[in-house]
Amino acid sequence: MLSLKVSGMTCGGCINAVTRAIQSQDPQAKVQADLATQIVSLETSLSKAQASQLITDAGFPVLI
Repeated sequence: MLSLKVSGMTCGGCINAVTRAIQSQDPQAKVQADLATQIVSLETSLSKAQASQLITDAGFPVLI
């Protein structure tokens, strides 16, 4: 399970965009996001670096 702090998510559409970005490379991934804390939890075969890059490319910077 990966947990990433993701900036800029404000609505369900943002969560859907992050989910689509991850599932484009790992269709079986499970993505949960909390808008209040800006934390995205992932069950995925992707590395933290891969997941972070996909989310960033979707327009949501991952904070370190």
